[in-house]
Amino acid sequence: MNAEFILLLLSPLFLIAIGVELRKRRQSYSLKEFVLNLGLALSHQATDILAMLALMPFFYWLHGKFAIFNIELSVFTLFIAIILQDFLYYWFHRASHQCNWLWAAHVVHHSSNNMNFSTAMRQSLFYPVVGMWVFWLPMIILGYTPELMLTIVALNLAFQFFVHTELGPEFKILGKVFNTPTHHCLHHASNPQYVDKNYAGVLIVWDKIFGTFVSSNGEAPRYGVTEREYKVSFFDVVFTPWRVLFNNVRRQKSVSNALKLLFKSPSKF
Repeated sequence: MNAEFILLLLSPLFLIAIGVELRKRRQSYSLKEFVLNLGLALSHQATDILAMLALMPFFYWLHGKFAIFNIELSVFTLFIAIILQDFLYYWFHRASHQCNWLWAAHVVHHSSNNMNFSTAMRQSLFYPVVGMWVFWLPMIILGYTPELMLTIVALNLAFQFFVHTELGPEFKILGKVFNTPTHHCLHHASNPQYVDKNYAGVLIVWDKIFGTFVSSNGEAPRYGVTEREYKVSFFDVVFTPWRVLFNNVRRQKSVSNALKLLFKSPSKF
């Protein structure tokens, strides 16, 4: 798959960034958590590859049957694809914080009390199950090929690796348009004033347009989630959110209430 090949090609660059950060901010790393984050990344990639292989026939069918335009690849159409996918990513990310069903997968990414490049690898193997891919379907319906769509998704995620750090300058000018480590560190914070802000993938302008942007008020971010303290354990981080969610669903007195709970906003902070 083009998308997975891109991430594989960039992996040496990711490792170099981790190595530099490790030398400068060793206190933000532990070997046990790094191994956990690596395991989460590999399991996520494995399930993502399997899911995309299973879904490709559906993507081709959707493109062949419902594509509005026959989009030819050019610099302009590629630029529009990048902007569109980043816009869709913003809404996927925002929905992941506002819906229990999506949060049960996304909470994996927020469950660390540390912020470093390896935190970017901290992903759930359940993303294909909760339907992350559904948010990319408008690109196919518009007329972009499934291969291009997946490639743009991979490039967006690759960019996001580099905002998971407390190192580096503030990027004051670039930060007016682009997501930066300063913006994203606040997104990972559990301080009340920073919660559910700065959902951006590449462009921070979406947060500014839709009212979810926040800048630092001087208070240092506290990382993690306050719903519970997760262990440095693959099973706890990946499966406990689902166990808690389904236990709450089972306690509901009607199917209607159970469905509402699945899709209501999490009480996570």
